[in-house]
Amino acid sequence: MASEEIIQKAEALRKEIRHHSYLYYVLDRPEITDYEFDRMYRELVTLETEHPEIVTPDSPTQRVGGKASDDFRKVRFGKPMLSLTNVFNAEELREFDRKVKASLGTEAVEYITELKIDGLSMNLVYENGRLVQGLTRGDGRVGEDVTANVKTIRTIPLYIEDAPPYMEIRGEVYMPRTSFVRLNEERDEAGIMPFANCRNAAAGSLRQLDPHVTAARSLDFFAYAIGETEGLDVHTQEELLHQLEAFHFRVNPHYRKWNTIEGVIDGVNEWEEKRRGLPYDTDGMVIKVNDFRQQEALGATVKDPKWATAYKYPPEEAVTQVERIIVTMGRTGVLTPSADLTPVRLAGTTVKRATLHNLDFIREKDIREGDYVRIYKAGEIIPEVAAVLKEKRTGREEEFQMPETCPVCGGRVARVEGEAAYRCMNPQCGGVVREKLIHFASRDAMDIEGLGPSVVDSLLAYDLVKDPADFYTLDAGELQQIERMGEKRAANLVAAAADSKGRGLAKLLFALGIRFLGAKGAELLTAKYHTMEAIMAADEASLQETEGIGKVIAQSVYEYFHDERTMELIQKLQRAGVVMEEVREETQGAAFAGEKAVLTGKLTSMGRREAGDIIRRLGGEVQSSVTKTTTLVIAGTDAGSKLEKARAQGITILSEEEFLRRAGLAQADEGNGTEPSLF
Repeated sequence: MASEEIIQKAEALRKEIRHHSYLYYVLDRPEITDYEFDRMYRELVTLETEHPEIVTPDSPTQRVGGKASDDFRKVRFGKPMLSLTNVFNAEELREFDRKVKASLGTEAVEYITELKIDGLSMNLVYENGRLVQGLTRGDGRVGEDVTANVKTIRTIPLYIEDAPPYMEIRGEVYMPRTSFVRLNEERDEAGIMPFANCRNAAAGSLRQLDPHVTAARSLDFFAYAIGETEGLDVHTQEELLHQLEAFHFRVNPHYRKWNTIEGVIDGVNEWEEKRRGLPYDTDGMVIKVNDFRQQEALGATVKDPKWATAYKYPPEEAVTQVERIIVTMGRTGVLTPSADLTPVRLAGTTVKRATLHNLDFIREKDIREGDYVRIYKAGEIIPEVAAVLKEKRTGREEEFQMPETCPVCGGRVARVEGEAAYRCMNPQCGGVVREKLIHFASRDAMDIEGLGPSVVDSLLAYDLVKDPADFYTLDAGELQQIERMGEKRAANLVAAAADSKGRGLAKLLFALGIRFLGAKGAELLTAKYHTMEAIMAADEASLQETEGIGKVIAQSVYEYFHDERTMELIQKLQRAGVVMEEVREETQGAAFAGEKAVLTGKLTSMGRREAGDIIRRLGGEVQSSVTKTTTLVIAGTDAGSKLEKARAQGITILSEEEFLRRAGLAQADEGNGTEPSLF
């Protein structure tokens, strides 16, 4: 049995970890380094491993570990989760206001407006402060038990101090736009039909039988309501939101109290454009009577409360023409179709291309070259075809066919059983080799300066490289045989390759192009295993136990490191002196010290991830959206609503050139570019 000292030590660690998790995940104001947090967490894991009898269900170590029910058992709510009526214009809002005041017999009504998050409604049950159940909304009266998956969401507290004996907290589980983009890229690469929007992605993630998969999806949660409660004394919606914040829930900060419906209308109109700069999807504004006694007096119908309504924003779409359908090749040989469009403005940017994902997507929507289409931005980020305007067809439109042979090597192109993607089946395909080399050298991976697609093409043409390890054996003399590769440029390329050897394990793992493993997954594995040797020695079950790494990624990593060709490549990289251990980047200056920066638009000299790394290395923080704490915005081309919001708030704005000067960087001569068209 554990001693009282060990029990108290474990509980103190849990309390400390909860505190710092709240600061990091909810408030975005960490007070300690990731290293200090990881050390504290590992200490708790060690104590609980050595003394399993002291493990508690609400311990931070228990976020991932349970198993979701195979049938997601149904649970009836004590207090129904009602839906909302919708209004679509100012006059309908005024009519809602008239009905409220007429029913109450008073003109004294306050309203609270809250952004309507486009996610999945959730009911969280707490008993004596401990999270015991997470239920989806279902039909409003009966929900599904997804507790094991809900526990993986870090902004949902597993334990609440000073909580009443029983309470149900209600809110919205959602998927941030960056997570949505990453997930759909992985699904495209895997030949799986992508999710249509962030809401569908959140719903699909919560209904996974494996909580590790849910954990890898980076879901988030906003709290905004209560269900059944015992001992919770709040009298208005505004008081409730403050109380939810005190319970350490994330509450959407953009709520506001109004004394008139005209104020509500002004607030609704203000957010129609501003919402596009948020890092999550919204599709409207919820308007609630603030006073709970007035809410009770107004009551509800069978389906809807009479004290609340939802103003729905019209979706922003544009009409343009599909000029041609092209195919690009990814690093695993997947051929992905995209539509080249007649340029059109949409949600603050000029759109020239839309993803078509795969042939199933094209056939389902019947998209042809020459078609006029309505496009929108999935998750407000990725241009996508919403519908074909078939009434505009002239008969000259052409159906698209996937190529039967690889346009690079001439090898067989096939659709793998159970997948939607078409792949070149030749593992030695020059196109696949080329994409792997470009990916390895890219800025988000090993960041070998000057080694963009055109240089890789030249190296392949002169038979100077066959795999990424060959980058580290390049000879400046041999390089000079390449056209326009002078002595200085050749020497710089060799030096850049040598410099990249110290990027560290996380960058190397991502650079290897392991199927399904993105940059975030590489960081998670690095944080757990610290060395390449430890990752290669791990079995599939151990890999899957890594928080944020699901079964599919674990299986892919395990299989990759048990392939004979991989072993040969790793050995070549080791002999070349590439660092295969975790490297922690230290602050390298103070050019951005104290700055809270937002990146918007397209940068020509680097990707936004690299720019964010530079800001952090030089003492600053990077935010995903413009908030009241933002001090700096770096604006590239086609910057949208974030730039407009920054101007309105008087926030300092830097152009890309000004950013590079402040960072002490010279603009690169040649970027790594994007995947070229094969057709």
